[in-house]
Amino acid sequence: MVAGHKIDALGQFELHEVFGGLGVYFTQSELMMVIAAIIVPVAIYFGMRHKAVVPGRYQSATEMCYEFIHGMAIGTMGAKGKGFFPFIFALFFFILTGNYLGLLPFSFAFTSHIVVTVTLALMVFVLSILVSLKNQGLKFFAHFMPAGAPIAMAPLLVPIEILSYLSRPISLSIRLFANMVAGHVMLEMFAGFTILLATGLGLALGGPLGILPILLNMALTALELLVGALQAYVFAILTCMYLQEAIEH
Repeated sequence: MVAGHKIDALGQFELHEVFGGLGVYFTQSELMMVIAAIIVPVAIYFGMRHKAVVPGRYQSATEMCYEFIHGMAIGTMGAKGKGFFPFIFALFFFILTGNYLGLLPFSFAFTSHIVVTVTLALMVFVLSILVSLKNQGLKFFAHFMPAGAPIAMAPLLVPIEILSYLSRPISLSIRLFANMVAGHVMLEMFAGFTILLATGLGLALGGPLGILPILLNMALTALELLVGALQAYVFAILTCMYLQEAIEH
């Protein structure tokens, strides 16, 4: 957003109430989360509704998405982790859709809010603890003392291992949040440069000079598409690794 001769790159992350007057505080972030939760099952339904033996392009794309997440989940967690595949599938595409929705005009990237990414990370963290306790019982706590280490080192090693374990949801949430914020700030700044050049120097001079920020913005948008997919993948693969530890150890 360009206010006067300044670029307000952080204004895009402000929450605003939608559906005002209904007596319920419902922001554009929550609206985008609802849309993301609806888009994925609807897309899968329309992709697989014909169930053709020789699939069309849409069905092929849907099957490729399924095979990709299935291969990642089973390849990381093993056969014992098959039951968690629906969770990994939903988590990956919820984050991916959220990342991509934020690139649309007048939309909002809910994954650029730390409260959303922390909630997702805590959900994964708590689930991995519950699975660990179910599969390992009290032996789960033995992992905070490295095998083979002298017992005299326990007062030093155990707190370090506990802090390392507790840092998982922090790193998981901040990685996604920081990447989304940085990308959208860059897009806003270069778009603002174009408007400032056009308004400050006039269309005759500012217009040609504004071509460079436009080209940079196009390149950044392509980069954001890649980063959005990578961040969804990183979040999902780390979730698989945490669950694999909980299942196997």
